[in-house]
Amino acid sequence: MHPPNDTLHRHEQFQSAFLPDDRDVLVWTPPGYDDEPDRHYPVLYLHDGQNLFDPDTAYQKGQHWRIGDTAAELIAAGRLEPLIVVGIYNTGEERIHEYTPTRDSRLGGGLAADYGRLIIEELKPLIDRTYRTLPGAADTGLGGSSLGGLVTLHLGLTHPGVFSRLAVMSPSVWWDRRVILKTVRQTRPRPAVRLWVDMGTAEGRRGLDDARLLKAALVGAGYVEGIDLHYAEYEGATHSEAAWAARIGSVLEWLYPARPSGPARLAGQLLT
Repeated sequence: MHPPNDTLHRHEQFQSAFLPDDRDVLVWTPPGYDDEPDRHYPVLYLHDGQNLFDPDTAYQKGQHWRIGDTAAELIAAGRLEPLIVVGIYNTGEERIHEYTPTRDSRLGGGLAADYGRLIIEELKPLIDRTYRTLPGAADTGLGGSSLGGLVTLHLGLTHPGVFSRLAVMSPSVWWDRRVILKTVRQTRPRPAVRLWVDMGTAEGRRGLDDARLLKAALVGAGYVEGIDLHYAEYEGATHSEAAWAARIGSVLEWLYPARPSGPARLAGQLLT
């Protein structure tokens, strides 16, 4: 099976044995993908796929992340390693259940483990078969915002053998009495992941306080700012697609910085 030649490919109604609802999956391949048939690429999986590429499908209509345009601009400028971006649509009302690691007595939830199995056991193998990926954990990232940030951190900490680069944007640390902080503190040995964590100052006092608690927990677990942790607070930024779009370029550059010029990366080849 070969992907088409344009840069955004749609896999409609992806089915899972672990969750009942089908969902669309979008795959963005970088400029030059079709021109270098021996080159393989790192992959970033992102939640809430309808918000990433198309203003008409975004939750806030007209406000999408423009991630394809932003990534292409950064690659052309030599600031970003060429990569493949996979956008996984959420399933509407089921989103809160699939993106949360535990069951809350009032809100439900707790299906993150099954959602993780969908990605790891079903979707990732499809992507690795269909596209020229670098499938190892060192080249595989996961990211999202709000509850998507929460499930990213949970899956990244519990599956570091699959994901090593995590974009945790405006995370919903509040879920189930901040249970994610307990996960951070109790996960041993410390997973070898590269973390981006952020919050906007206009997202509410609780959100900002929670983000600072998360940063403290990560530092307490041994992550070092500037080495494997980047923590940022964005002045005046709201909890919105527009705010996340404004900083997704910085997220990409932190997780997938451009490598020194040299030969293209080939299957099974790791350049340091």
